[in-house]
Amino acid sequence: MDFILFLIIGAIAGSLAGRVMKGRGFGIIGNLIVGVIGAFIGGVVFGLLGIATYGLIGSLISSLVGSIILLWVIGLSKKH
Repeated sequence: MDFILFLIIGAIAGSLAGRVMKGRGFGIIGNLIVGVIGAFIGGVVFGLLGIATYGLIGSLISSLVGSIILLWVIGLSKKH
């Protein structure tokens, strides 16, 4: 059950990050991929900063921040 919840949070975070960074989402599979990778990035960044997140909302915020960072880095690499 935790894995399914992880995927749902990833899809939501990916969709929100897509809307923030480019004005629309990437489709369900794209949102899921961005969100899952973003969850990993967000966990690493929050850990390095000493920020602890708890519960569903904390996981969503961490995943969203990581997804936005991922899309920002991808956007930087596309401009060169």
